[in-house]
Amino acid sequence: MVARAHAAGARVVINDRADIARLAGADGVHVGQDDLTVADVRAVVGTDAIVGVSTHDAAQIEAAAATTASYLAVGPIYATQTKETGYSSRGLALIGQAAATGKPVVAIGGITLERAPEAIAAGAASVAVIADLLAGPDPAARVRSFLARLSGRV
Repeated sequence: MVARAHAAGARVVINDRADIARLAGADGVHVGQDDLTVADVRAVVGTDAIVGVSTHDAAQIEAAAATTASYLAVGPIYATQTKETGYSSRGLALIGQAAATGKPVVAIGGITLERAPEAIAAGAASVAVIADLLAGPDPAARVRSFLARLSGRV
């Protein structure tokens, strides 16, 4: 998968598992609050790897911002049924708090084609989407719709 992604000009970030990321030659790792620390991840994958951290409140944002994390994921911004995080929807204001750290922000949780632009407007550098991509019969077409909407072509 990593070789095919790289051949297509894409990067691969593995969820939770720094060991798998290193063995696969992935570009980085994304960790949650109960996973390895950023420092421990970097000890496995190196200083040049992409390392992202999920955050859910101001204290977690502050702690993650003080690390060498490459980006902060913030959410769930809206209610989501994709993954039980133990957190209720956090709202757009949390994106602004995270963006104020100077690290790139990924908005997660309940992101739809209609909501993605407001997450970007609130300070997110990007959005993570799962359920909305699978809402219709053609996920590839839905991805193209997201790209068009977020690039201003729609």
